[in-house]
Amino acid sequence: MNGTCQLRLAPAGLALQPAWRLVLRRRDLLCSPHLPAALALAAHLLLSAPYLVLDVLGERWPGARRFRISEGGSRAVCLRRWFECLGRVLLKYLTAVFPVTALLHHLRSPALPALAPSCVRALLEVLSCLLLFDAFFFAWHVLMHRVSWLFVWVHRQHHHNRDTFALVAQDASAIELLSLQLLAIFSAALVGCHPLSEVLFHLLNIWLAVEDHSGYDLPWALHRVLPCFGGAPFHLAHHRRYRGNYAPYFRHWDWLFGTYLTEETANRPEA
Repeated sequence: MNGTCQLRLAPAGLALQPAWRLVLRRRDLLCSPHLPAALALAAHLLLSAPYLVLDVLGERWPGARRFRISEGGSRAVCLRRWFECLGRVLLKYLTAVFPVTALLHHLRSPALPALAPSCVRALLEVLSCLLLFDAFFFAWHVLMHRVSWLFVWVHRQHHHNRDTFALVAQDASAIELLSLQLLAIFSAALVGCHPLSEVLFHLLNIWLAVEDHSGYDLPWALHRVLPCFGGAPFHLAHHRRYRGNYAPYFRHWDWLFGTYLTEETANRPEA
């Protein structure tokens, strides 16, 4: 397969077709090898911004800290920690994520169908990708915790933040960031996603990661609406214990394998 984007037909998706037609008009941008990493970074920063506002407000207005679940009280995360974390994330993107994802994008050379998927197909593909990625992440996460050298050299950096905040979602070693991106790409490839479905999956993946690391248990958070998701309390329990709650989003794998932790059990002292 050559490095140019190709067109092929796909089942009609009338509702999504206007949006997909707009995308196809910018094939040159869509085929850029730098687009995947740039889109991921931009989405991560934009989705983290509301939580930054909450932390800034929280330093002056106690009401903004109402839903903060940080240990030892509802403390806001100071700006210094936000900017230090931002510097680490940008460094990893510039030195590792941008070059490697550009190479992967060139090797994949994805074709662009002429027609959008139906809404039902897009929904099923995104959900299938999310479930697959959740399973792969769970297995990889358990391995990183159970194999000591993997924890030290790959995963430990992500655990420097015991009280999480939104940017921490990508505050990890370059190897871990790239491995998770590969798992996401592999999940989409196994499902055989339409490119539009794959983009939606990646954006949803980033949103869920930001929400899970936000440190805020907001009333409209996804885990409040759909209890099958763990949300920020579920993942914060993992950061406090360095074990348990290994799945990134759903609860079922930790229930099945006996690694489920609640926020209350995470706060109990070790026996």
